[in-house]
Amino acid sequence: MSRIGKQNIKLPVGTEIAKEKNLITIKGPKGFLTRSFRNEIDINIKDNVISLVPKKKDVFSRALWGTYASHLNNMIQGVNKSFEKKLIIEGIGFKSEVKDKKLILALGFSHLINIQIPKELIVSAEKNIITINGIDKEEVGRFSAKVRALKKPEPYKGKGIRYEGEIIRRKQGKKAVS
Repeated sequence: MSRIGKQNIKLPVGTEIAKEKNLITIKGPKGFLTRSFRNEIDINIKDNVISLVPKKKDVFSRALWGTYASHLNNMIQGVNKSFEKKLIIEGIGFKSEVKDKKLILALGFSHLINIQIPKELIVSAEKNIITINGIDKEEVGRFSAKVRALKKPEPYKGKGIRYEGEIIRRKQGKKAVS
């Protein structure tokens, strides 16, 4: 049994939900999100309370049960209070700036790296911190992972791009032979 799927989801004040066949749209103060769900799970909406019930008792339906509950929770949270990820750039000469919906990074390569910012995200760069905001949790995570993958932090000096709060295990460098 899914612990997450069994719990009813309550809609906060100012949040609306609409269901049309397998398409669910959630509107809130920050915007709206739409997602398509498979029909293995019944999504019931009554008096601003959402309940999920699997149609079958097989492994696949039980896996979707908790997943869909998490998706709905993330959508509700996103339209009410947007998600935020912070990336920290460490390294001499490493810079970042936002210009014309593009993130421009200098990461020690022979050229600058230009990344197109998705239209649903808000990205700001101050000194060595890049802040990514958006109402879609998956899109915020996807974009921040894409930026981090450009220069992963290395274990000797810690240079690279890391998440705020991420701990990089440091290694000891070469020892001089005496």
